[in-house]
Amino acid sequence: MKAWILRSFRKGIITSKFPGGRNENASPWSTPPVYRKGDQDPYCPVGAISQGKADANRCISCGLCYPNYEPSMDIHGSVSSVSVPALKKSIRIYQIDVGSCGACNLEIGALANPQYDMARLGISFTNTPRHADALLVSGVLTDNMREPLMRAYEAMAEPRVVFAVGACAISGSLLGKAVSDTLRIDVTVPGCPPDPFTIMDAVQKARGVK
Repeated sequence: MKAWILRSFRKGIITSKFPGGRNENASPWSTPPVYRKGDQDPYCPVGAISQGKADANRCISCGLCYPNYEPSMDIHGSVSSVSVPALKKSIRIYQIDVGSCGACNLEIGALANPQYDMARLGISFTNTPRHADALLVSGVLTDNMREPLMRAYEAMAEPRVVFAVGACAISGSLLGKAVSDTLRIDVTVPGCPPDPFTIMDAVQKARGVK
């Protein structure tokens, strides 16, 4: 018997049971920080902390607030203003990077690997916005990507749900402009970068699955 087959039997099933199971592999600092002890307003380079609360939409997970603040381990931090039941069976997503460092793209790409296996939930990516139900945007909005972003959005058919993934896309963070300066955002997915579980949870909310 081939060695790789034997290794597969030894390893067993590695695919997460999300959303029904325990999210045992969520990255701690990809989840919103919460106050634990000491100074409620420690230094934050992006001004995400005020009066004992951290704004997850601005937090860049630098860890400078630790140990006053610690990761919440809450993967349900996304906020969706839409619920589209027509997408419950399947959703096709077009992803566009308008100026990221690449970290969010790595987490988005991980959705297709065996651990997360987004296809089992009816989630898939498409190479053209004309076939997409949703637009997933990462990075700060750069001037050179403003027109490509709008062209992609305008090429989509309804309901064309728009996701802003990561602190840069949501708030502009340290670097510049938020995507919402140009485009209506339906779903915000906080994190720097957000964990794949958080991204999948956001997609499920927008579909009206949970």
